[in-house]
Amino acid sequence: MKHPSDSFLQCGRHRLDLSYPRVMGILNVTPDSFSDGGHHATLDDALRHAETMLAEGAAVIDVGGESTRPGAAAVPVEQELDRVIPVVERLVRELDALVSVDTSSPEVMQEASARGAGMLNDVRALRRPGALQVAAGSGLPVCLMHMLGEPDAMQRSPRYDEPVELAVACFLEERVAACEAAGLRRERLLLDPGFGFAKTVEHNLRLLNRMTALKKLGLPLMVGMSRKSMIGKVLGRAVEERLPGGLALVSLAVERGARLLRVHDVGPSVDAANMTWAVLQEGEEP
Repeated sequence: MKHPSDSFLQCGRHRLDLSYPRVMGILNVTPDSFSDGGHHATLDDALRHAETMLAEGAAVIDVGGESTRPGAAAVPVEQELDRVIPVVERLVRELDALVSVDTSSPEVMQEASARGAGMLNDVRALRRPGALQVAAGSGLPVCLMHMLGEPDAMQRSPRYDEPVELAVACFLEERVAACEAAGLRRERLLLDPGFGFAKTVEHNLRLLNRMTALKKLGLPLMVGMSRKSMIGKVLGRAVEERLPGGLALVSLAVERGARLLRVHDVGPSVDAANMTWAVLQEGEEP
């Protein structure tokens, strides 16, 4: 398998190889996340769940202390710090895990990077005051996600004046330019189309179908569709019944260029990504 140098992300003391698809395990330490709120609220529960995900093949553990589900209210910074930082410290110290922090708060970014986090994952694409500067100074890779508005209102009749894939590409291109202007180099950036964020089911389906349009931006793509309502609405499945539909989306995302898959169900998703990749490699020149 080829490993071009630009397929590696330096994530603190960890080096993440994205020359093939990798899986990021979701660790929500919130009481109100849409599918697993409150399940990992204690430090010991969070540690055990992370350990299981790493054993199942997760390359990254993504820790989030503020729910971004549709309709979610904002969380005070001090509360987010209290939820996230002790978990980051233990995952780094006891499991030597590559930890990503799912946050938009510059204060959380600053503290998490100081405690050993290796990646920042921001659904607001560093648009909060001070976030760009803190992220640039952290030296860590950053994932920029597309979202219109804020989680509490983003699903109230979202509309686009152009095809959704072009709107997403334009938004992300603008955020990449803002990052570069702030001193955050392109080689430290990943992009997330933001499935389920200010998008109807039809938007989500079209965006996945046309996701190759985002490859022109020349940066690694991260995708998160695990257990989301688009699966429930298409298939008529409750949250706990959405794994088969989610695995189909993992395979389609890999085929369309995703290199980091953010999921709840790590083991099955690793298998789906690896099997899809094996098939795709049969069409490659040696």
